[in-house]
Formats: sequence, C-alpha cells, structure tokens
Amino acid sequence: MKTNGKRVLFAGCMLVVAFAVWTALIQIVDVQAIGQKGTDVGFASFNSWFHKLTGVHMTIYTITDWLGLVPIFICMIFGGMGFAQLVKRRSLLKVDCDIIILGIYYVIVIFGYFIFEMIPINYRPILIEGFMEASYPSSTTLLVLSVMPTLVFQVNLRFENVAVKKTICILTGIFSTFMVIGRLVSGVHWFTDIIGSIILSAGLFCIYKAVVLFHRKDLV
Repeated sequence: MKTNGKRVLFAGCMLVVAFAVWTALIQIVDVQAIGQKGTDVGFASFNSWFHKLTGVHMTIYTITDWLGLVPIFICMIFGGMGFAQLVKRRSLLKVDCDIIILGIYYVIVIFGYFIFEMIPINYRPILIEGFMEASYPSSTTLLVLSVMPTLVFQVNLRFENVAVKKTICILTGIFSTFMVIGRLVSGVHWFTDIIGSIILSAGLFCIYKAVVLFHRKDLV
C-alpha cells in the first residue's frame, strides 16, 4: 500500500506541475483580446470557436451554480463528523487521521478557490450581473472535482456494504459529470478554464489520497 501511495503521490505532483504548465501556456499561446472589455485570453481561436458553438445558457449556469452548494454540504458533513469525534474523544489526536487530513485538504481547496477569484488569469466570456468575474480555473468545477471524489473515497473506507459503495460512486460520478459538462456548455467559462480545473483538482485529490494511504496503518 505504501508503494501504491508513492505512485498516487507522484501522479498528484505531476498533475499539479501540469496545471502550472497549462496556466503558463494560457498566458503565452495564441493570446488575443477576445475577452470582455478587450481583455486577453489564451488559446483564443479555439476558445472563441467553442464559445460560439455552445452559446450562452444562463439557466444551466444558474442550476450548476446552486448545485455548487452540494460539495460545500459534503465538506460540512465531514467537518461535523470530525467535530463529533473531537467532542466524544476529547482530544484532537484521537480524531481519525484521515478526517484531520481531509479537513486540511478542504482548507487548501477553499484557499485555492479564493486565490484564483482574487488573482484573475482571465475573465469570463460574458458579464455576470454587469460585472467582470475571474474565469480561470472554473472555481465551481474545481470545488466539485476536488470534493466529490473524497466522498467516494471516504465511503469506500468506512462502509462494507457493496451496494452502498456502488450507489454513492455512481451518483457522485453522474453529478460530477453533469456539473463539468454544465459549466462547459453554459457559456460562462472558456474551454481552457474547465481543463485547468480538471487537472488541478485531480492533482490535489491524488495528493490527499496518497497522504491518507501513508497515515492509515490499517490500509498498509
């Protein structure tokens, strides 16, 4: 299992590096002023073509925006689980290590969420309620794909019922796929924004999973 953990950690680190490279490329390759108010966008020709292909669908945007609360709710559930363990066991050291790691992981994800909101790489293809908003990476996609896999991972760790595991896995997969496609075709992001979120969230989750594998003695 430790060997598996090293492989997962390596994969996660490589994905984070890939995200950094992708972010750099977006600011170098085919940069054109196609954004709102003449702002620059990388891979402009492809992004512009895809945006015109899908158009703008504010209903889908609104639905996926509200459904973005689901991963936050998942964070709250595990936060409540950790707090309940802390109260019952009266020591932070006695809280399940994977729950503590999960809490740290969620803080990192949320921190990244706000960082990219404050430091825009590019802006959305359209104005949101009359305002320009940061577009890269897609924060909702990042949140969904960073948090929802942890639900599947934790369920697999804590439940023995195969039916429960499969149900959660299938529902999570359907939800995550809908959210990614929904954000992609809603027209509120450039195509490259979604790709960036997918790469970064996959990297962060792999690192989280590797750390858990290293610390859970019962998984060795």
